[in-house]
Formats: sequence, C-alpha cells, structure tokens
Amino acid sequence: MSTNPIPPLHLYSVPSDPAPAPTAPPKRERPRTAWTADQLMAAHFPEPKWAVPGILAEGVSVLAGPPKVGKSWLSLGLGLSVAAGGKAFDSVPVEGGPVLYLALEDTPRRLQTRMGKLLGGQPAPAGLTLVTECPPFPQGGTEAIAQWLERNPDARMVVIDVFAKMRGQSPAGVSAYDADYVAVGYAKRLADHYGVAIVLVHHVRKAGSEDFLTEVSGTNGIAGAADATLVLKRARGQADGILHVTGRDVDEAEYALSFQPASGAWHLLDGPVTDHTVSDTRATILRYVRAHPGAKPKDMAGELPNVDLDTIRRTCSRMAADGQLTKDPGGRYYPDTETRTQGAQEVSALSGCPVTPSDQHEHPGQSELELSGLSGADEAEGMAK
Repeated sequence: MSTNPIPPLHLYSVPSDPAPAPTAPPKRERPRTAWTADQLMAAHFPEPKWAVPGILAEGVSVLAGPPKVGKSWLSLGLGLSVAAGGKAFDSVPVEGGPVLYLALEDTPRRLQTRMGKLLGGQPAPAGLTLVTECPPFPQGGTEAIAQWLERNPDARMVVIDVFAKMRGQSPAGVSAYDADYVAVGYAKRLADHYGVAIVLVHHVRKAGSEDFLTEVSGTNGIAGAADATLVLKRARGQADGILHVTGRDVDEAEYALSFQPASGAWHLLDGPVTDHTVSDTRATILRYVRAHPGAKPKDMAGELPNVDLDTIRRTCSRMAADGQLTKDPGGRYYPDTETRTQGAQEVSALSGCPVTPSDQHEHPGQSELELSGLSGADEAEGMAK
C-alpha cells in the first residue's frame, strides 16, 4: 500500500502568456483582536466585499440543497459570472475577480460540457481556476487553497463542491456539533484572513422543516460556524427553485429562481416569491390587489376572463385564510403585511446592496493563519484540466 494516500495536488493556474517576473505577495498584517470600548467605537471598518451583492459576501457561506436540485449548476454559473465580471443570475451585476472552483465530484469532461452550455458561445474567463482533486482541509487542503489565494490577491470567491470531500476525519473524542464547527472553521480562517467569499456546497436532510436552517445536513454546528446559509429548495408554480438566504452580513430573504435547461443557468425572477410559488390564478389576484388595494372579487374579473366570479370569490377567501390577503368587513381585499413590505424593490436593491457596516473583518480570538512552509504540492505540475 502506498505510504502517501493523498493524490498529487494540481492547484496551479496554467498561464497562456509568458509569466511576468515574480513579485512578492503583499504582506498581510496580523489582525487586531482587542480594543477598549472607546477605541472600538472610534475605529473605521470597511464594508464587506461582495462576490454577489446582497447574496454572497466575504466569509463562509453554506449553499445547501437536495440532490439533483441544481446546486452545481448554480455554483458553477456564479463562478463564471464573478470571474468574468458579468451578471449573476442574469440580473445582478458583479465585480470581476479570480475565482477558484473545486469540483471534487466532477471530471474535466463533465466540467467542460457544463461550462459550454453556461457560456453559450461566449469566451471562457481566464480568471476561473478549476480543480478536480484536492486533499481534505486537515491533510494539506488548507495550505493548498492558501497558496492559490497568495498567488491571486484579488480573488473574490472560492467554491468547494462538495464540502464533504474537504472536511476530513472528525477529531477524536469530540461531539458531532464540535466536529462540524471545526470542519467549517478551516474555511472560516481562510475566508477571514484573505477577505474572500468561500462557498461550501452541501446537502440537506431528507426530512423537511419550516425553518430552512434546520434542513442543512449535519448538526447546527455547520450553520453556526458559517457566516451565511443559503438553502436552494424546489418550488411549485412558475418558479423552479427558491433560494433562502440568511447570515451575519446578509439580510434574511428569499428569491424565486427559474432554471433554464437549455443553458443550465439559474435566473432571478422579479417580484416577491409568493408571486411565483402559487397558482396562476392566485398570482394574478395578488398582483391586482397590490396595484388596487381594497379591490373586490368583481373588480378582478377583468384580469381573469377565463375564471368565473364564484371561483374568484372562493380563491380570495382561501387566500385570506392562508394569510396571503386580508379582508375587511365590506368584502374588500388588501395585501397582507408581509407582501406589503416585499416586492420588486427587494430584488432590484441587490445591485445597490444597502448593508450595514460589517463587524466581521476583525474577529476577537481569531489567530493569524500560519502561512510559512505552505508546501506539499509539486509546483512543477500544471493544473489538471
């Protein structure tokens, strides 16, 4: 049996032009971890860097979903968009920068096929580095990713698909919660040190739950250690999926997405999720009542010429019972409180990304990632394609 079970790591870009003279990477100062209260209040912290404004900020984000829901298509599409500086979900402008995509369950041929569909004839961005083999975090993976980040100081995102391939063996004698927390902690230290968004693609439990956070496979240690949790779920109605998002620097929200089989791309749908996850009749009624608060069923008949008035009345009554509408004593219908606070503004605001200043750049108790002696890979080999 081989004495070295870890396969060679090919985490190195293949330059298409002659390599420029090597320059020393910028020195990263040890982050400050202690202040007096007045010093902390007087300190200025930059806002978090966004890989995808409003959805993916620097730090660790867990992207979870059931098998075959399209997590890999979504994460690869985001990687291409960020590397090229295009539009994520075909609608959210993103700033371009290097992206590392660890496709640990794919072959180069499969990646090529998927990228061909997603690109649709557009040139592939040179800023996206694709890797199909990497040792787990505790066995050299942390150092390998750190080396790539050192060579790409402007990197904006690292995608690990899937997290289970990188977490490694659980430490002996610790609880399941602590083991999950430690596993995410490897990525957390990298993300905090380099100021980059790291996405861990993960699975959800078979049993559903009203709280999407509890659906993430494993213990609460995974969501607890991560800065943000995103859960992609299948939906009914016009939407093919709902992306639930919550986190420390990310406002809790949910977004309706449509999957395009021909291109493999996920698109963001306009308007609140409820408009895309209910029947066409309910969606039409919702839109009409938002535009005409206080409307009666007979007022809506013009918008639903193929639906009789009695059906409209019954549908409105059921929607009121379900909390989608409110009804006054005069039989007039109004948007419910939640839908009044949601709408297209919530989606379009992604590009402007109004967020509060981050308090996550300096983490009390976080030690500096040791960067000396980060080796363990044959630098003479090129990246596996």
